[in-house]
Amino acid sequence: MPQPLLAVDTPSMLFRAFYALPDSIVGADGKPVNALLGTANLILKEVEIHRPRAVVLCFGPDAAGYRTELYPAYHAEREAAMPDDLAPQFLAARDFFEAFGWTVATSDDLEADDLLGTYAEREAASGGHALLLTGDRDMYQCASDGVTVLYVRTGGKGAEAVGPDEVRERYGIGPELVPDFIALRGDPADGLPGAKGVGPKTAAELLRKHGSLEAVLENAIREQRPKLRAALIEAREDLIAFKDIATLRDAGVDPPADRETDWAAAAAAARERGMNRLADRLAQSAG
Repeated sequence: MPQPLLAVDTPSMLFRAFYALPDSIVGADGKPVNALLGTANLILKEVEIHRPRAVVLCFGPDAAGYRTELYPAYHAEREAAMPDDLAPQFLAARDFFEAFGWTVATSDDLEADDLLGTYAEREAASGGHALLLTGDRDMYQCASDGVTVLYVRTGGKGAEAVGPDEVRERYGIGPELVPDFIALRGDPADGLPGAKGVGPKTAAELLRKHGSLEAVLENAIREQRPKLRAALIEAREDLIAFKDIATLRDAGVDPPADRETDWAAAAAAARERGMNRLADRLAQSAG
């Protein structure tokens, strides 16, 4: 098997690292670097395991405009302001991670998950294999023979490999139906309520029976359970919008060229920011 492409949901990793590590971890200037350090460690662990041909870190807005137009409450309950100690680390991320020899990709219009999905699709289409490092289960829709989702759980150690079989085991449906499943079940993290009274088991049952959200809605009038029938009929337009929101967009990006991690330059970048233990580790890898 060729070396894979590793694509990273960087905002997800930065937020997780920021809340997982104490803000007493500071750089040479006395300001917190906990998010940068934690994210570097998460990525490096996967680099050491999988030896990717290249690493691409994806950034984008928290809520893409087309998604909030479809449903204004999308992401509405998330904190409007980024924590004061995290914002500077977001700004410093590009220079820091580019020193590792990693590509940083950004979009003004699409979210990081749209970029990840596009990189994965392009890599698999060209005969390669993509690894998606994320804490967002929406990315399960990308799982295929050519794409593995490396899911980082809160409080977990490292990432868990999720392929099509794991998606079917967890959700009861295949990866191609994940947007339909999200629409029916809802996604509290994204502010999507789903269909009233529909949980994961019922969502999976309906999709296995009918094959798609659209088919579920077309057959809603024949549903024998009154409350479920009413929920599906009343929420029809919203459910269609929820599926559209959950479906990834093509970001128009192509996979990056092969580029190995630059261990020596990464060590220098880490030391410059006061991450001496990480710098020592990277220097040892550089030989």
